Amino acid sequence: MILNTYIEQSNNKTYANPIPNREFIMSLFDQVKKQLNRDQIAHKLSLNNADQKEALRRRLRAMERDGQLMFDQRKGYQLIDPRSLVTGAVSIHSDGFGFVSNPDLEKDLFVHKNQLNAVFDGDIVEVLVDARSDRHNSYNKLIRVVERKTTQIVGQLKRNGKQFYLIPDNRKISHKIDVDGHSLLNAETGQYVNTEIVDYPNYRNNTLVKITEVLGNAQDADMDIKLALCRHGISGEWNEALLDHADTLGIDVSDNDKASRVDYRHLPFVTIDGSDAKDFDDAVYCEKTVSGDWRLMVAIADVSHYVQPDDALDVEAQQRATSIYFPGHVVPMLPEALSNGLCSLNPNVDRLVMVCDMTINPQGVMTQSTFTEGLIHSHARLTYDQAYAVIAKQGSRLARKVNETTPDVVPHIENLHSLFGVLIAARKQRGAIDFETQEFKFNLTKKRKIASISPVNRNDAHRMIEEFMLCANVSTAKFLDHHKIPSLFRVHGGPQAKKLTLLRAFLLERGLSLGGAEKPTQSDYHQLLNSIGHRSDASVIRTQLLRSQSQAEYTADNQGHFGLAYDAYAHFTSPIRRYPDLLTHRAIRAKIRSAGSQKGTPQSGMQRALSWFGLSKRSGKSLSTKSYPYDKAAIAALALHCSEQSRQANDVSREVENGLKCQYMEQFKGESFVGTISGVTSFGFFVELDQGIAEGLVHISSLASEGLTFDAGKQQLSNGKVCYVLGDNIEVVLNKVDMKQQKMDFTVLASVNTEVA
Repeated sequence: MILNTYIEQSNNKTYANPIPNREFIMSLFDQVKKQLNRDQIAHKLSLNNADQKEALRRRLRAMERDGQLMFDQRKGYQLIDPRSLVTGAVSIHSDGFGFVSNPDLEKDLFVHKNQLNAVFDGDIVEVLVDARSDRHNSYNKLIRVVERKTTQIVGQLKRNGKQFYLIPDNRKISHKIDVDGHSLLNAETGQYVNTEIVDYPNYRNNTLVKITEVLGNAQDADMDIKLALCRHGISGEWNEALLDHADTLGIDVSDNDKASRVDYRHLPFVTIDGSDAKDFDDAVYCEKTVSGDWRLMVAIADVSHYVQPDDALDVEAQQRATSIYFPGHVVPMLPEALSNGLCSLNPNVDRLVMVCDMTINPQGVMTQSTFTEGLIHSHARLTYDQAYAVIAKQGSRLARKVNETTPDVVPHIENLHSLFGVLIAARKQRGAIDFETQEFKFNLTKKRKIASISPVNRNDAHRMIEEFMLCANVSTAKFLDHHKIPSLFRVHGGPQAKKLTLLRAFLLERGLSLGGAEKPTQSDYHQLLNSIGHRSDASVIRTQLLRSQSQAEYTADNQGHFGLAYDAYAHFTSPIRRYPDLLTHRAIRAKIRSAGSQKGTPQSGMQRALSWFGLSKRSGKSLSTKSYPYDKAAIAALALHCSEQSRQANDVSREVENGLKCQYMEQFKGESFVGTISGVTSFGFFVELDQGIAEGLVHISSLASEGLTFDAGKQQLSNGKVCYVLGDNIEVVLNKVDMKQQKMDFTVLASVNTEVA
């Protein structure tokens, strides 16, 4: 009866000997209410000959692959309840296990490493959830890969006899990778190569790849950067067509492009940047008005004039979304012909700019802001040290040189510094949080390896320019919000509840507290930061305060910026290296032109200006979809993309820096260092060396004889006699440097203050 029924119901025409369709097999499991192996299924379906059994085997495997059945080697097949399935992205740990995240879950699902043999980090997978699962004993079953996210693998080419294989550079890939011997591209064994996946792994075959690019030898200069970019699927090169397109724009601003611009060339704008900067996207000018107010002008390179929506350069810039910075190297968002040339505000040449012209009263409050399409001629390119010398070391050699070469800019630099003092006072009054941390500079050899690491000494010139950029960005956000333009805002939420609980426990152990109860304000953070400057553990406390904050991101909705204490904040000042800023420029230009234009009447330069703070009404005219083809949905998608690319850029930069640090520290194995405990976990604690050059782990296995217990609330490992606490000073020995894992292991030499009181 069963055999006749399934033959009648079978709609499969693939096999010579018909077998049941999927629905019938699933109904069989509904009837028996238990697990069945393949022989039992064949018996119940009266499948006797070898062809039928082979067809059944293939169908069962397909049903397993598609998440309809689950297979266990001991118990056989069972029906899967769709309600127990969760789809999400898998994050694989370097030790092989993984976690599957889904926004609807309170916590990520742990998946044992034996479930991940055919899965890559980032893949979208379907998991059968078992209520018994916990962090250490997972019964979660990976059912299938829904979507592959890894298409390329970078690694070192190896050979075993006639067979070639790849040792992946990505420590999260533990699969065996076979290399197609017909696609070697003349790569030599031992060289690093980039490859494209031809076949994904299954229970029978390894991953198969073909070589698409030969990167070079391990010791080659910038190999760390090449590997990091390839790991993340980022191109460090430009195709010839885009480079040619950029070159066609020329090296000088044309007379036609200067027309209808507000001409600011008579004003002594200056750029103030680091000594190694190559692209200059902001210039500043300041003067005191007769009314006692300040006029601050921030001119930003007008990239949007040259890079039009949806042209070839725009498509590539949008994909990249940001420039990526490494020690001694940059992967730009735009070709260098633009980023270092036509769009860079180099001294003594005409350049197109978008100008934010602000009026600031003696109390540091912005009372008016106007945006114009302008033309400037930078009067000087100053470094931070030169500008600081002018305002604080007037008798120094640097200050004298600036006075000799560009005397006309000196009074205006002094004006800039005077305004900075007013703005800093207003910043403190506003309660903005100042998480100023120590930065370090990598001094590189000719082969781009670290020769030494030195601290970056920030001065008032650094802070001054940053404050002026904040003013322009705030003015921009208010402009966009006032005119209701679909655009990107840079938002920063307040501290998260869970992190706040951990922070308060950490502070309590140190006799400190953070005001504001469940909703601390910026002033609460600011007050605490001001109270810890004298403490030896101040750096660690600042780090914990910073970690309690939410991560800044781009959104289509204005939600304010908690850390800076602004009601609205957007990015305007770096269109050369950030795509959101380029979008913002397009929005401002489109609004300026829609508000000022009249049919059949060309605009003059002075008409191409638009203000806010009630000095102009909102224009009822819609923006041109040609110059600004973005609605709210498009902006929301771009916000997500730009946020992801920004985080990825930070990850790539950090990976390269960690790799360089590991290479540098190898020479110091066996030597002792003094550091600070910067993190405590159940498996040990991290130590940041006082020189700021590295951070490594003291694994709990090296402290096994001490019988330590981990206390998450107190952030400590203790046995009642000895206690290792976050923020403690400690002397350690560099025991091991793992280049592949980019990790350093320390052992404790002496505890400076770890005895329990």
